[in-house]
Amino acid sequence: MDTAAGPGTGQDADPGLHRDMLDPDPVAQFTRWLADAEAAGLPEPNAMVLATVSAAGQPRGRTVLLKSHDASGFVFYTNRTSRKGADLAAVARASLTFPWYALHRQVIIEGEVQELSAADSEPYFHSRPRGSQLGAWASRQSTVIGSRDELEKRYAELEQRWASEPVPMPDFWGGYRVVPSVIEFWQGRVNRLHDRFRYRRDGGAWVIERQAP
Repeated sequence: MDTAAGPGTGQDADPGLHRDMLDPDPVAQFTRWLADAEAAGLPEPNAMVLATVSAAGQPRGRTVLLKSHDASGFVFYTNRTSRKGADLAAVARASLTFPWYALHRQVIIEGEVQELSAADSEPYFHSRPRGSQLGAWASRQSTVIGSRDELEKRYAELEQRWASEPVPMPDFWGGYRVVPSVIEFWQGRVNRLHDRFRYRRDGGAWVIERQAP
C-alpha cells in the first residue's frame, strides 16, 4: 500500500503511530485496530489477503474472511481440497494482510498454519447460513466445472437431499489457524514517511521494532 498521506491528510493534527501508542501485546493491538475499522463502517473489515506457497514454490494469494482471533492465532475456514488447502498441506506457512485503505492502515501477519480438527471446525460450520452450508458441499472449490448450471444443479440436489434435516459438515472442509511469529502495523503518513512497527516473537516474548518505510 502506497499513499501520499495518512489520516489528517498531512495536517499537523495527524498523530501518526508512535511506540507509546502500541499495546505490548500485538493481538490486543490488532483487536483495537479491527474495532477502529468496524467503527469506521468499512466494508468487510475482517477481509484479509491470504498468501500461500505451493509445493512447487509458486506464491498465490486470495481474499478470505477472518472468523476469530485470540492469543493462539487467527482463524479462517475453507475447502481443504482447494488450491489454498493443497498449498497449506505442502507448506504450512502463510501471510495475512488486512488492507484498511480508508484508514491508511494495514496489518501484515506471518506465521505457521495449524489445521483445526473436525470437532473444532463444526461449531462454526453449523453457525453459517444454511445456504452457505449447502454451498460448501456443492462446490468442490478450485476444480474445473463445465458450466454454472452444473453447480446450481448440484446445489438443488443437495437442498432436496437434506430438506428436512441438518446439513452435515463435509469431511473436506474445515478451519485453519495462523500462529503469528511476526505482526506488522502500518500507518500511512505524509511524504511516504509512513510509520511501521513490527512485533517479532523472540522465545516467549514479543520484541517491538520500528521499521523504515
